[in-house]
Amino acid sequence: MSAAAIPGRGRPGSAAGRWSRRIRFYLPAILVFVGGIVLWELVIRAANVSQFILPRPSGILDALRENWVGTRFPLFVSAVQTLKEALGGLLIGTVAGVLVAFAIARWVTARNVLLPVAIAVNAIPLIALAPLINAWFGLLNEMSKMVMAAVLVVFPVMANVTRGLVQVEPGALELMRSYAASEWTILRKVRVPNALPFFFTAMKIATTLALIGAVVGEYYGGQNKVLGRIIVESAAGLRFETTWAAIVLVAIAGISLYVIAVLAERVVIPWATTLEAERG
Repeated sequence: MSAAAIPGRGRPGSAAGRWSRRIRFYLPAILVFVGGIVLWELVIRAANVSQFILPRPSGILDALRENWVGTRFPLFVSAVQTLKEALGGLLIGTVAGVLVAFAIARWVTARNVLLPVAIAVNAIPLIALAPLINAWFGLLNEMSKMVMAAVLVVFPVMANVTRGLVQVEPGALELMRSYAASEWTILRKVRVPNALPFFFTAMKIATTLALIGAVVGEYYGGQNKVLGRIIVESAAGLRFETTWAAIVLVAIAGISLYVIAVLAERVVIPWATTLEAERG
């Protein structure tokens, strides 16, 4: 019996077919990543580049293993603390951004007052805000880093959710109003479902921005056992393998948060991800 005749094997709609498409989709990126790491190692060794300029991936891996726990630069403990600050800022910024978006979408006066303020705050360089926020909330207070992260998160969440609440199909609104639906019902049945894909798009951006905000806040002082301080102090001490190890952990944390946002989107609004896959 041929493979095509076996039920559920290799057909486009089967589990095997879906896994095959996923493997074909992700395999090139995985091969490029692994190939880049191997090429990096080989070039550094062949050119005898100093570790001061650029460490080898194997050296970075050794620094990760040596400094994971119980050293002057405990990477695991520091990564947990930095991630805690980033998640706190993500939560604060997301709640604030959603509330502002609902206010802007509902009331013209709120739109005229809050939108220019949000744009102005988003235009301020984070480096200029970091020392001020640390002074306001305390240099050693983790809340200062959360606020730093929240500042970066608010605007993309607000902008995307506002767009989702406002840009609704006119036909859907006319249909709801023809049934004498209240504004609350229209919001719950039409506007919020329409805004959910926009919200998760914002979350994919905000997860990485929250981590950036937390690390930048740590550059300007704070607890010693955070990734931002390890990056600064290890670089100052010429321990660049440890510096890169901390940077790698920041990247891994950012990718992990992004993947969680993608998985949450698929769970909450599977219909939107299915439509997007069909269009692609």
